[in-house]
Amino acid sequence: MDDGPGRERLRFTVLGPVRAWRGATPLAAGSPQQRALLAALLLRGGRTATAAELVDALWGDEPPHAALAALRTYASRLRKALGDDSEALVSESGGYALRPVDGRPLDLDHDHAEQFAAEAEKAKASGDRTRARELLDTALALWDGEPLAGLAGPYVDTQRTRLEEWRLSLTETRLELDLEAGCHAEVVSELTALTAAHPLRERLRELLMLALYRSGRQAEALAVYADTRRLLADELGVDPCASLSDLQQRILRADTELDAPPVIDDCPDTSDQVFVRPQQLPATVADFTGRSAFVDDLGRQLATAEGSVMAVSALTGIGGVGKTTLAVHVAHAAREHFPDGQLYVDLQGAGQAPSEPEAVLGAFLRALGTADSAIPDGLEERAALYRSTVAGRRVLTLLDNARDAAQIRPLLPGAEGCAALITSRARMIDLAGAHLIDLDVMSPEEALTLFTRIVGEERVTSERQAAMAVVGACGFLPLAIRIAASRLAARRTWTVSVLASKLADERRRLDELRAGDLAVKATFELGYGQLEPHQARAFRLLGLADGPDISLAAAAAVLDLDIDAAEDLVESLVDASLLESAAPGRYRFHDLVRLYARACAERDEQPPSEREAALSRLLDFYLATAARMYALERPGDRLIDHMETTSYPGLELTDRQDALAWLFSEASCVLACARHATGPAFLRRSVDLLLLTLDLAESGADARQYEQANVRLLEAARAAEDQHAQARLHTSLTNVHTLAGRLDEADEHAKSAMLLGLAVGDPFSSSNAPNDRGIIAGEQKRHADAEAYLNQALSAFRADNNEQSEASALCNLSRVHLDTGRTDSAIELAEQGIAIYRRLGAERRLANGMYALALAFTLADRLDDATVQLMKALTIFQQSRQRFWEGMTYFRLAEVELAGNRPADAANHAEQALTTLRGIGGEWWRANALTTLGRALHAIGHPSRARVCWQEALAIHDRLGSPEVITVRSLLAPMAAA
Repeated sequence: MDDGPGRERLRFTVLGPVRAWRGATPLAAGSPQQRALLAALLLRGGRTATAAELVDALWGDEPPHAALAALRTYASRLRKALGDDSEALVSESGGYALRPVDGRPLDLDHDHAEQFAAEAEKAKASGDRTRARELLDTALALWDGEPLAGLAGPYVDTQRTRLEEWRLSLTETRLELDLEAGCHAEVVSELTALTAAHPLRERLRELLMLALYRSGRQAEALAVYADTRRLLADELGVDPCASLSDLQQRILRADTELDAPPVIDDCPDTSDQVFVRPQQLPATVADFTGRSAFVDDLGRQLATAEGSVMAVSALTGIGGVGKTTLAVHVAHAAREHFPDGQLYVDLQGAGQAPSEPEAVLGAFLRALGTADSAIPDGLEERAALYRSTVAGRRVLTLLDNARDAAQIRPLLPGAEGCAALITSRARMIDLAGAHLIDLDVMSPEEALTLFTRIVGEERVTSERQAAMAVVGACGFLPLAIRIAASRLAARRTWTVSVLASKLADERRRLDELRAGDLAVKATFELGYGQLEPHQARAFRLLGLADGPDISLAAAAAVLDLDIDAAEDLVESLVDASLLESAAPGRYRFHDLVRLYARACAERDEQPPSEREAALSRLLDFYLATAARMYALERPGDRLIDHMETTSYPGLELTDRQDALAWLFSEASCVLACARHATGPAFLRRSVDLLLLTLDLAESGADARQYEQANVRLLEAARAAEDQHAQARLHTSLTNVHTLAGRLDEADEHAKSAMLLGLAVGDPFSSSNAPNDRGIIAGEQKRHADAEAYLNQALSAFRADNNEQSEASALCNLSRVHLDTGRTDSAIELAEQGIAIYRRLGAERRLANGMYALALAFTLADRLDDATVQLMKALTIFQQSRQRFWEGMTYFRLAEVELAGNRPADAANHAEQALTTLRGIGGEWWRANALTTLGRALHAIGHPSRARVCWQEALAIHDRLGSPEVITVRSLLAPMAAA
C-alpha cells in the first residue's frame, strides 16, 4: 500500500519464515540470527527490548563471548536492510525497538491475524456464524507453514510454541463452526489428522466424536472415546474431562440434540476420484544404521500430514552424508499414512543438467494414471493438473537430490493429506513452510556399527581400535564408511589395520575412498562444480587454514574481503553444504571436504602464489590481533618493539577481558596456524605469534598444543639455519619446560637461547635467557648461580627499558633472597616489583608479584599478610584464566595454613590445588602439592592417607630425579620404622 509519493509501507511476516518487504519489494532479512532478532522486536509490539533481553532471547544461558558485539552487528545490518525506513529500528536505553515511521504503522501478519480473530469472535457472538468462519479462515490463511521457520533460540522456541497453540485454538473454533454449519462429514479427515498430531488435546477428540456420530459412524465415535480414555490413563493417569464423558453417554443413548443441523453453508467437495496408486520408492538398504532421532522427527512430520495441510520436510547436508538413504528409509516406514501412492524422482540437482520440473510433472501425471493425450504443455498447466489429480488423496512425493527451491516448488502436491520429502545439498531457507533438517555425520558409535555390519563382526571385534581409526579417517561420513568397508569386505587378505594405515595418509585418503562407481571425491566434485567462480575461490582458500574452525574475521583475512562481503560469501558456502556454521560467526569444514578443498587449491588456484598470500594474510591477522592482546595484557613489555611489524589490520580489542576472550577462543586456530606456517616466508612471524600467546602455555589448558607448535617450528628454524628464530624458540620452550617442572630440559633450552641470542644480537632472547636460568637455578637450590643470572637479567632489562620484565626479575630475585635467609630484602624486592606492575597497570603480572610477596611474608611469619596477597592474586589468576597459577596459589595457601597450624584448611587448599592442576603443570608441581597434602592429613590424624600421598610424591620425585626426594623420604621414614 502506498503511504505517499515514493514511500511504501514496510511489511513483515512471522507466521512462517521471517521476511520483510517494502511494498512488493523483498528486503534482505539476513542470517538466521539476524532474523531471530527481527522476530524478537516485531513480536514486542513496539516495546523496547534491552540488550540483555535480546542476548537472552537469541542465545539463552550460553551466549557467545562477543554476544553484545554480534547483537550490534545484527542491528546495524537490519538498519541497512530497511534503507529509507531505517529510523523504524530505534536504539534507546541500550536496547532496540521497531516503531512506526512517519505515522505509517508496520504491516505485520501477526497483527492482522489478531484483528481477524477478534472480528470473528464478535461475529460469532452476534450470531453471524458464516462471517465468523470466513474471518477465521482468513486469519488461518496467514500462517505460511511453521511460525518463525528455520530460526532457533530460547525466545523463538517459546514464541513458536505460542503461535502454534494459537493456530490450533483458532482451528478448533473454526471446526466448531463447521459442525454447526452441518459440514460434519467434510471435517472428519482433518480432525482425524489433528487428533493424531495432538493426541492429548481432548477438545479435538470431542469434535471428532461429534463429527463421526453425525456422519452415521457411531461405533467409530465411541472407539475414539475408548482410545482417549486408555491414552490419558497410560500417559497422565487421569480420566477424560467431564464434557468428553458426557458426550460419550449422550452418544450411547442417541441423544437427539446431537443430531446434525441442516446444512447452511457450502462444504468442501469430497467426491471420490479413481486413479492409479504409484509405488515408486527405491529399495531401502538392508544395513540402515542409526539416525534414530532423525527417523523419529521425520516420521512425526509425515504422520501429521494425514488429513492436514501438506507436510514438507527438506533434508540438507554435504554429499555422502546419507540424505537419500535416510529419506528412502523414512518414506518406506511412512507408507501406511499415504495409501494413495508414493512418487519418487532423482532431480539430478547436484549435476550439470538438473531435471526440468515440466518433464518431471509429465512423468508424475502418467504414473498417476493420466493419459498422455490429457497431459497439457507448459509448466503451469501441468502443475495445476497435478494438484487437481492428487486433491483429496494422500500421496507422498520424494524429491531426491534437488538443486534449489525454485526447482521443486511446482512439484509440491499442495493438497491436504499429501506430503513432500526433499533431499538437497542446498538449504531450503526460501521454501515456505518447510520443516528443515540439517543432516550431520554419524556419531562414532553409529559409524562403527555401520562398518561392522558391512565388514563382519568377527573381523572388526579383534581390531576394534583400528576400526575406530578407519571410521575416524572417514570423518564419520556414511558414504566414505560404506566405501572403505566395501573395499575391506572384498579383500579377505587385508586386515582392518592395513586399511587404517592406507587411510592415515591425508594426501592419498580421498583416492583410497573409491569403490566401483562410488567415490567420495566425485561426490564433492558435484557440489564444487556448481559454485560461482568467487565461491569456488573462497572454498579453495578457506580449506588452506588449519584449526578446528575459523572465525568470520579470520576468514575475511584469508579472502582479503571486508567482514560483510566475507560473511555473504561464506554463508553461501554454508547454504551449499560445503561449509558448516559451527556457531555464530564461526565456520568449519568436514575433514574430508577440507582435504578436497586443499586438493582443489593445489589444482585450480592460479598462480600458486595466491595460496601463499592467503596464508600470509591469515598469519598477519593473527599476529596483529595477538600484538594488541599482548599490549593490553603486558603493558611495559618490549617484545612487540623487537618484532617484525605487519601492516595487516587485526581485531580491535577494547580491554583485557576482551583480549583474553579472543585469545582463548582462538587458541586452537592460532596454534594450528603457527604450527603449519613454517616456510621461510612465514617462520619468524610464526615464532613471534607463539611468543605473543605465551599465556596459552601458562594457563595450562593449551600447554601441549603450544609445546608441539614450538617443537615443529624449532625443527624448521634449524633446517633454515635461522639462529634468530632458534633463539626465540629456545626461550619459549624454556618457559614450557619450566612450567611442567622439567628443569633440566628447561635449562638446556635457556643455555641455547642465551648463546644464540647474544650471537645474533636479539635483545629479547639474550635478556630473557638469564632471567629464566635464574628461576631454574633457584628451583634447583643453586642459589649463587640463580642470583648471578638474575642480576645479569636485571641489567639487560634496564638497558632495554623493559620495565615489566625488570619487575619480573626483581620478584624472581626475591625468591633467591628468601631461600638464602634474607627475608627483609626478599620482601623489599617483591614490593619493588609490585610497584612497577602497579605503575604500568599490568594487572595479570601484578598477581605474580603478589604471589612472590606472599612467599616472603610466609617465611617472615606474617601469615595474615601472606593470605591477603594470595587471595588477591587468586582472584586475578581466575579472571585471567590462568589455571596453572590458580592451582599454584591454592598450593601456597595450603602452606600458609600449615604454618598457622590450621591443617584442615591446609588440606582443603591442597585438594583444590591438585584438582586445578590435574592434567596441567607437570608432575613435579603435583608431587609438591601431594607432599603438602600429606603433611596436612598427618596433622589432623589421617596417617594412612598421608602415607599414600607421600608415596605417590616420592615416586614422582624419584622418577624426575628431583632434590625434593630427600624431604619426602624423611617424612616416610618414621612410618616405616613404626
